[in-house]
Order: sequence, then C-alpha cells, then structure tokens
Amino acid sequence: MSAFLSGRTALVTGASSGIGWEAARLLADQGATVIVHARTADEGERALERLVARGASRSQLHMVAADFTRLASVANLADTITGTFPALHLLINNAAIMAPERCTLTDDGVEVSFQVNFLAAHLLAKLLQSPLAAAGGARVINVSSSLHRTASMNWTDPNRVKKYSRVAAYAQSQLALSMATRYMAPEASGITAVSVNPGLCDTALLPLYGRVGAPPAEGAAAVVRLCLPTVPLSNGEYYDGGDIAPTAVAVHEERSQRRLAKLADQLTATRA
Repeated sequence: MSAFLSGRTALVTGASSGIGWEAARLLADQGATVIVHARTADEGERALERLVARGASRSQLHMVAADFTRLASVANLADTITGTFPALHLLINNAAIMAPERCTLTDDGVEVSFQVNFLAAHLLAKLLQSPLAAAGGARVINVSSSLHRTASMNWTDPNRVKKYSRVAAYAQSQLALSMATRYMAPEASGITAVSVNPGLCDTALLPLYGRVGAPPAEGAAAVVRLCLPTVPLSNGEYYDGGDIAPTAVAVHEERSQRRLAKLADQLTATRA
C-alpha cells in the first residue's frame, strides 16, 4: 500500500457509489482515514463492506449518514465530524444528483439539485472550518462539471420555478459550486480549495449527458490526485485533466462570488 496520505483524515460526500466510492477506496489505499458519507446508514454500511472486500482496512473507515435534501441533516453531520475529528485534512464535496424532470423543492424550500449539489457543500465547508484549519494545509476538493460553463445564475429565481429546465438547474448547481470554491478557503486559514471536472463517467448522472462514460475509477483518480500533498494547487482554480482549465467567467468574478455567498448564507441561515 502507498502511504502518501498516512495520518490524514478525509471526508468524502456521496461515497456510497460511483466516483465517491472509488475515491474513498483510493484514499484508503493511500493510507488515509476515510469518513464515508452516504444518504442512509444502510447504504453507508454496504459501501464499507465493499471497501473492505476490496482491501481497505476496517480501522481506516468511518461511516456517516446524512440526507442532503435536509439542511438540518447536513448541519448534524458537520457537528458529528467536528466532535469526532479535531483535524480534517481533506473535504471532498462529491455528492450530487440529477435535477428531476419537474421543479422539485426540498422541505427547506430550495430546488433539490441546487441544495444537494451546492448548498450542502457550502454549509459543510462553513461548519467544518475549525477542523479544516486545525489540520494545517487542508484541501477542499469540489467535484464539479464542464457543464458549469454553459450555465448562468438566476439571481432573481435561483429555484428556477418560473422557467424550469432540468439541464439548466443542474448546470447552475455546478456553476455555483465552482464559484463558491475560492471563498471556501478563507484568507490566512491555511486551507486550499479547488474544483475539478472528473470527466464523463458511468455514474447515476450519466443519463443527463446521454453519452457513454468512462469507469468511475478514472474520475476518482482525477479527484484523488488533487488530494496528494506532492501535487501543488492554486487556490480557487478549476482543474480538468490534471491542469487548470478555463471556466465560466462568473467563477472568478469577485462580485458574483460575494453575491453567491450572501445568497447561500441566506438560504442556510437557520442551519448554520
């Protein structure tokens, strides 16, 4: 086993299948202690069983369950991790869902893909600042999509209730995640945050793209590469194929970043 990440603790959201599960496997193989997030405890336990069957040590793995369609559940997850792990070296915001055919709001009143794909990551990064800062050199890796470059933020109707399109809603969630990356690493915190396109992979999101995808392990390798301390990262950048790649203009607009942070804080205010 390699040990590039020995002594480091990583949280992988959406780790019960697809890229998240493969990333958890690779991180464990690199020696990390991996917090495996799943939507339910049953899904999480099955993911752990599969990881152990593929060679991971059970002592390296910790399972946490949280339903990201409920912001209170996200906040409880952050409380659990903060109370259990004084230092968190890696936060991989991977959890994502397709936007449904029809506009669907969560009980928190937010379009479901915007909440699961972006707001949950925003809230986690905010509530986990203490263990991330304590780690010294922590990294936040946001698993985004090239579709973010096709998106625009609907500032007046972020739920897109008035003019809904599942592709536009999903793309907006990925744009928001990429835009939020820089502010997830506050100045002087010692944290570095980047977003990454893992490529088109054969996961539950593939029907949104309608094409053949690569094995999820390939996407996970692109994500985990950015976790290695030997790989230098530029804060706030978007990576594709291991290199910094072009983004939507809004990703680097400070005014847009501030506006998004304000919106996200408003939408999660009762949970922070």
